Amino acid sequence: MDTKLIKPDKDSHISNCYVPHQVVSMMIDYEWGIARAWREHLGISQQELAQRLGVSLSTYSQQEQRHCLSEINRQEIAAALGIIPEQLDV
Repeated sequence: MDTKLIKPDKDSHISNCYVPHQVVSMMIDYEWGIARAWREHLGISQQELAQRLGVSLSTYSQQEQRHCLSEINRQEIAAALGIIPEQLDV
């Protein structure tokens, strides 16, 4: 799956908060939170993301189930996914 994220320059009309249609569709179709939808879209396992975050699988699983992430969790998860924190605001 080709998942290129658009990183527009300051003159671009494309928002840097772009969320792919597939991510939004997964949130609606499966009633997933934004973090899980992004993780699934990018093909990353919970275990891999937990390792990137330096937390246990159980800890990450609990974070992912929250539909409202704390600011620190949002920033850390975004960095681990390779996206900007604003892309976790939906």
